[in-house]
Amino acid sequence: MSEKNYVILAGGVGAAKLIEGLVYTIEPELLKIIVNTGDDIELFGLKICPDLDIITYTLANLVDKEKGWGFAKETFNCLNILKKFYNTGWFNAGDKDLAIHIYRTDLFRQGFNKTEITNLICQKLGVKSHIIPMCNAPVETFITTPEKSMHFEEYFIKYQYKPEVLNIELKGIENAVPVEGVINYIKNAKRIIICPSNPIVSIGTILQVKGIKNALTQVKDKVYAISPIIKGETVKGPADVLMKCVGLDVSCVGVARFYKEFLGNFIIDKMDCKLKPKIQDLGIKTYCYDTLMTNLRKKVKLAQYVVSL
Repeated sequence: MSEKNYVILAGGVGAAKLIEGLVYTIEPELLKIIVNTGDDIELFGLKICPDLDIITYTLANLVDKEKGWGFAKETFNCLNILKKFYNTGWFNAGDKDLAIHIYRTDLFRQGFNKTEITNLICQKLGVKSHIIPMCNAPVETFITTPEKSMHFEEYFIKYQYKPEVLNIELKGIENAVPVEGVINYIKNAKRIIICPSNPIVSIGTILQVKGIKNALTQVKDKVYAISPIIKGETVKGPADVLMKCVGLDVSCVGVARFYKEFLGNFIIDKMDCKLKPKIQDLGIKTYCYDTLMTNLRKKVKLAQYVVSL
């Protein structure tokens, strides 16, 4: 097992930004990217894997760079017709995106598992890095609000994460085991990088897959994370809302406490440098850097910094 590999824990747009920087810094073939699949959903009779797709499209240089998800130069002709028949038209699946979902669903019907399907999609789109679903078992994240329980994607997209969150449930997580080889990748990695993703429903979901957290604790000194919280606010998405729901302080310190068991090294934004002592008191080596990835140059600079530490 090569000790040249870098293991990446990833989910969503924040992860895709960092990974885009990493492929300019490290040979893409050396990246083993373990991706959250707790956002997976079935709509229009199709199997949809939002986080896998965001990262795949980014590495295939097909992503809409302005939005950070979906295909560039997308059209929505199919969705506009589907809205006449379904009440799930809030999910913004473009024509090119739907083609991927059709292909994935057909492969599932033929008996392929999620890992095999992800490999095939990556091969067809020319992705050189190894994108790995966190597990092959179906896992879905549900959010309970005062009005109802709903899939995370509905809460995130349709309701713009505005309703109060009473509970977060991962349906199917009890059946989730790591894809073959993942534990060995972690144990033998040159470095493990936890992306600035939602700590609760992206990274936190991966951590609940049997054996993942335990494997990370065994190589704690090689684990590096980037905070998704800057000056008490999330860069994108509902991380702040969900951190409050599970009783965490919405700050880089709160993220550090959540990761404390397995985190050896933490990169926080330079605007939060005054909080560095609090994190170091947790026994975590802490570094300050400009973590806001607003363009490719900054993505690459952050990636180079994390790799060079």
